[in-house]
Amino acid sequence: MPSTDKVKSPAESWVEMTEMVLPQHTNALGTVFGGVVMSWVDIAAATCAMRHAAKTVVTASIDAMHFISPIRLGWIVTLKSAVNYTSTTSCEVGVRVTAENPLTGEKFHTASAYLTFVALDSFGRATPIPQIKPGTAEEIQRMEDAKARRHARLELRDRLVKRDNRDKGHT
Repeated sequence: MPSTDKVKSPAESWVEMTEMVLPQHTNALGTVFGGVVMSWVDIAAATCAMRHAAKTVVTASIDAMHFISPIRLGWIVTLKSAVNYTSTTSCEVGVRVTAENPLTGEKFHTASAYLTFVALDSFGRATPIPQIKPGTAEEIQRMEDAKARRHARLELRDRLVKRDNRDKGHT
């Protein structure tokens, strides 16, 4: 089993996934259902996180996802994912979704998302993962941006837990 002391670069776990938009992926307008895109994003990100951690991972959160442009029937969708940041037992993975009209070659940025994954041991408990070592200026910037997003996610989680505990006291 790989050592969790190891430091990995984002390139070691980077994932590119390609999908073709088929009729079962589309709505009555001939564009992809948002839930299908979200599923593809989760799969690409989970593959990346699992490759980085070399352990089973589970999705802990998905930051807001904005659909920037529609993806049409017959188009090719490319999802690129990379680990942006690691904590002790979790990591943030960024995913960029691009759609291509194969008849014209035009490419469109259609969505982006940030997902947090937690690595699990064989008993289903959070377990340490390798830390990330960014090697390029872009990777360093993505890590710094991810730190700020993590801080915001933890603040939101704390507020939700406090609200939930308060609500339980009133039931």
